[in-house]
Amino acid sequence: MPPRTIERSPLAQPPEADVVLQFVNTHPAGPHRLKERFGSAQDLHAWLLENAMGSQTTRVTEADAAAARELREALITVLLIHSGDKGTTPEVLAQAEEYLRLIASRYPLITVVTASGASLETAQTGVPGLFGTVLANATQLAQAGVWDRVRACRHDPCHFGFFDRTRNSSAVFCGTKCGSRASMRAYRQRKKDLAATTPT
Repeated sequence: MPPRTIERSPLAQPPEADVVLQFVNTHPAGPHRLKERFGSAQDLHAWLLENAMGSQTTRVTEADAAAARELREALITVLLIHSGDKGTTPEVLAQAEEYLRLIASRYPLITVVTASGASLETAQTGVPGLFGTVLANATQLAQAGVWDRVRACRHDPCHFGFFDRTRNSSAVFCGTKCGSRASMRAYRQRKKDLAATTPT
């Protein structure tokens, strides 16, 4: 990961967000009909090869695949908070943040200082290198002040990760389809609640 400074419009999706979203969007998102990419050691190994993050000799275990799913779910929880998801409770967020602190201690980063700036890199390879790279990019997004623009779609069960490019930082759904479905669900719930409180 080369050193860089992020000086761009908040509407432009930085490459650091690409890395985080590439990892997060490996889950089987509802309307997107994606398949689970970290379901097994073989699945994770195939994903590493597809994304030039490993080789045929990269060792991947079932424990690695489980750890990848856990890291992904913790990140999705944080991204849902960025979207203002009311279903994500403070307790769930606290658990996710605690897990992220724990995994960060297992995959430490190093600071690379050059004349043009400083960046974070992982000193590891393989699966540990993948986890470290994701954490390094999340850190650099936070340092650039755009971490809260990396979000997860508020429509359940989608939770597809995206970068909010709106000027007023207001996007909470990955697209109009999920937005429409969420609005319809809310409308039906309001009608149901009204019917329950209306005397017969």
